Amino acid sequence: MRSCPQCSADCPDSAKFCPECGFSMAVRLCPHCGATAETGKFCAECGGALDVTGSARSVPAPAQPPAATAPVSERRITTVLFADLVGFTTRAEGLDPEDVRELLSRYFAGASTVIARYGGTVEKFIGDAVMAVWGVPVAHEDDAERAVRAGLELVMMTETLGEENNAPGLTMRVGLVTGEVAVTLGATGEGMVAGDAVNTAARIQTAAAPGEVWVDEATRSLAAAAITYGDAGEHTLKGKAEPARLFTARSVVGSVRGLERMDGLEAPLTGRDRELRLVKELFHSAQESGHPSFVVVEGEAGVGKSRLGWEFEKYVDGLSAQVAWHRGRCLAYGDGVAFWALAEAIRGRLGLVDSDSGTVVDEKLQTALDRYLPDPAEQAWIGPRLAVLIGGSAAGGNFNADELYAGWTAFLEHVADGDAVVLVIDDAQHADDGLLGFVEHLLSMARFPIFVVALARPGLLARRPDLAVNRRTTVLHLDPLGDEAMATLLDALVADLPTDARSALIERSEGIPLYAVETIRGLIDRDLVVPREGRYVLTDATGLQAGDLAAPASLQALVAARLDALAAPERRLVADASVLGMTFTDDALAELAHDVPDREDLLRGLVRKQILRIETDRFSTSRGQYRFVQAVVRQVAYDTLSKRDRKARHLAVAAHLQAQ
Repeated sequence: MRSCPQCSADCPDSAKFCPECGFSMAVRLCPHCGATAETGKFCAECGGALDVTGSARSVPAPAQPPAATAPVSERRITTVLFADLVGFTTRAEGLDPEDVRELLSRYFAGASTVIARYGGTVEKFIGDAVMAVWGVPVAHEDDAERAVRAGLELVMMTETLGEENNAPGLTMRVGLVTGEVAVTLGATGEGMVAGDAVNTAARIQTAAAPGEVWVDEATRSLAAAAITYGDAGEHTLKGKAEPARLFTARSVVGSVRGLERMDGLEAPLTGRDRELRLVKELFHSAQESGHPSFVVVEGEAGVGKSRLGWEFEKYVDGLSAQVAWHRGRCLAYGDGVAFWALAEAIRGRLGLVDSDSGTVVDEKLQTALDRYLPDPAEQAWIGPRLAVLIGGSAAGGNFNADELYAGWTAFLEHVADGDAVVLVIDDAQHADDGLLGFVEHLLSMARFPIFVVALARPGLLARRPDLAVNRRTTVLHLDPLGDEAMATLLDALVADLPTDARSALIERSEGIPLYAVETIRGLIDRDLVVPREGRYVLTDATGLQAGDLAAPASLQALVAARLDALAAPERRLVADASVLGMTFTDDALAELAHDVPDREDLLRGLVRKQILRIETDRFSTSRGQYRFVQAVVRQVAYDTLSKRDRKARHLAVAAHLQAQ
C-alpha cells in the first residue's frame, strides 16, 4: 500500500489512480528539467509549472480545503486586564431572572465594545468577570496606556449600565498587570495567554477598591505620561512572596503618550459624566452610521465647555480607530474673519502655522493634495477652492458659496478615507454666517462620518433656526454644577482645605468650575498653595480663613484681580495677546509688543503663573505658540482695553497679516 500524494488515502501498489480522489498515481516527470515530480503545482527542482491532474486524468480533482494552521506559541510582553462586577451575585438575588440575563447581556456587549475601541482582545468572560489583553496578536508601544484607558472607561460604563437598568450603585473593580506571558496564537477553545501576569492581574482586581482601576508598577511607569495615579500602598497578594506596590489610576490628562498634557493645576472632570458620555455615544453613532452629526455644547463662560471638549479630545486620541481631528476657533473682532475657524482647522491639517505664507502655503497645500487626492483631475478641482480658504496663491476663479462648500467637503471626505472626521469649533458664538452655512451644507450633503462639535455661549442657534431643528443636530446645555459636585472638585484641587474656606468658595462660585480653579490659582500666585508629592496643598492649613481668599463676587472680577496683580510689562503682554485671540505665536505678539524688553522671559513667567500655556500642535513640532488657559482670561484682558487701544492694535494686526 502507498499513500496518495493528493489526499493521503491508502492506495494499492498497482493502482494507477487514487480510488478516493482520482489523482494519478503514475510517476510524473517535470516537462522543463525532467526531474521526478510526484505532486504539487510547481517542480521542486526548477520551479516550472506542472500538470497537477496527471497526464491520464481528464477531469479536474476536487478542491481540497487548506490544511489548518497549527497554533504558534510565543513569549510576549502584554498588559492583562481583569475586571469584575462588585457584589453582583448578591444584587442578582433580588432581580427577576430575565432582568439578570438582560443586564448581563448588555454588560458583556458593552465591555466587549469598550475593549475593542481601545485595541484590546477579550480573552474570556468568567461569570460576571472579564479578562482582556493588549499586545496580542499585534503589539503597540502604547498598549499599557490604552489598557488603563479602557479600564477607566469600563468603570464608567458599568455605573451607567446600573443607572439605566434599575441597578443603582452597580460598579466594578479593575486590575492591570504588564509582564511576560506565554501566548498561543491561533488557539481555539483554550486560553490564549498564560503566565504569572494573568494570575497577578486577577489578584490585583480582587484587592482593588470598588469603582477603581489598580495597576502594578510596570503598567504605571509605561502609562504615566498621559494618566495620573494615586499611591494605593503595598498589598500582599495571594501566592506572592513579597508585597506588591500598587497604584490607582485617577484620570487621563493628555493625549496618547502624554502629548498636549497639562502639568499645571487641572481640576478633575466633575459632574459632567453624563454629558461626556452623550458626546462619546453621538460620535460613535456617526462613526458607525457613516452620516454627519452636529453637537452644540452651550453654557455660560467658565461652566466647562472647553473642558468637555478637551476630555473628548483625549478620549478620541486614545481610541484604536483612526480619527482625523480638526480644531479651530471663531474670532470676535476684525474684518476678513469669515470661515476663520474652518481655515485654522484646515491649516492645522496641512501643517501650516500662523507665520506661513506665500510659497510655503502653496507647497504644503500641494503636498496635502498629493497625499489625499492622487487623481490629478480632483486636485485641479479641489485645489483652487481649498486655496481660497487658507490663503494660497492658487486661489482663482469666482466661486460661489455652494462651490466652495462642495470643494471643502470633498477634501474632508478624502482626509477621512473611510474613517471618521472630527471638527471642533471653539468660541462658536462668534461664528460668521458663512461658517454656519458650511455646517448646514455638511449635514445635508456629506456622505461620510464627520462629527462637528460647537462650543458656544447661549444664543448661537437663535441666528440659524433651521440649523437648530436639523435632524442631525443635538443641543447639549451645561448648567452650573451643584454644591456637592463643587465640593468634590475643590477637594480634588487642594488637600485639606479648611471647612469655612471650602464653604465660602462653594457659595461664591455659584456652580462655575472655573471660579474655583481661578481662586486656587490665585492662592498659587501668592504661594499659599504649593505642589507637593503630586498634589496641591496649603502651606499653612490652619492659618487660611475664608476672608483670606479675597474672592470677587463674579468670575470676571476674579480674573481681573489676577491680571491686576501682574507686573506692568506682563499686563501689557497679556493685553496685546488678547487682541490676537485665544492662540497666538511669539512672532505675532512681537509686532504689537516690539518695545517690551525681555518678552520671552515674561512669557515664560506668564506660563508659570498659569495665565498662558505653551500650545502643542499635533501637526507641527514648531515652538513659540501660546494659548490662554481659559477663554474668560483672554476676554477680561481684552475688555480692559479702551476702544482707542483696541482699534490701534487691530490695525497693527491687520497690517502684519497683510504684509505676509
